[in-house]
Amino acid sequence: MKNVVELRDDLADIFNKLKSGDIKPEKAAQMTNCAGKIIGTLRVQIEYSDKREEKPRIEFLDTDKIV
Repeated sequence: MKNVVELRDDLADIFNKLKSGDIKPEKAAQMTNCAGKIIGTLRVQIEYSDKREEKPRIEFLDTDKIV
């Protein structure tokens, strides 16, 4: 996963696999928990930059595919 769009696609895939029974709930929970931690680190970076009145370039969020 290179960016937030790929993360979102991966999470949608996990959801579909969970729904169809192709992935165990425990594994899906671990994967989505990890995704939440990734998002949490981005939130910290954005909040820190905001307090410093900076506009960081965050590669993970920098994609022209964001909808």
